[in-house]
Amino acid sequence: MAGEEKKDFNAMLHRDAGMPKIQIVTDRATIEKYGGERMFFAPPLAYDEIMKKVPRGKVLTVGAIRAFLAGRGGADFTDPITAGIFVSIAAWASEQRAADRTPYWRTLKAGGELNPKYPGGAEAQKEKLEAEGHTVVQRGRKNLRYYVQDYEKALFELG
Repeated sequence: MAGEEKKDFNAMLHRDAGMPKIQIVTDRATIEKYGGERMFFAPPLAYDEIMKKVPRGKVLTVGAIRAFLAGRGGADFTDPITAGIFVSIAAWASEQRAADRTPYWRTLKAGGELNPKYPGGAEAQKEKLEAEGHTVVQRGRKNLRYYVQDYEKALFELG
């Protein structure tokens, strides 16, 4: 996202835009890729509420949040694009609040990857995770990416 400091992410966080809702997908490739035709859209606040539950020393992936919300909503999968956007909105909204902060840095991308779209980028997320006892490793030569080492051992179980 560009111009984050000028946006009101807490207002965005509370917009539901008719969600939650299910959309029936008819594209064969999408149905095969995600395992069904019922695509769930959860509002941004649903992502924030789940992210707030992750305790210190634990992590969660966006994919796990998506699977949880789809199951709870009676759908086959959630829209991956809006999920990524809403997780970022939750992170930036937290940074704009003085209280009731969301520990967004504990929510990782697939494979334990840090999210460069969070406030301060992957470097700031790395500092926060290391302060909680996680080991973060760098991969790549030109396109550097950061991952929580053995993140599977620290996964928070939703349920």
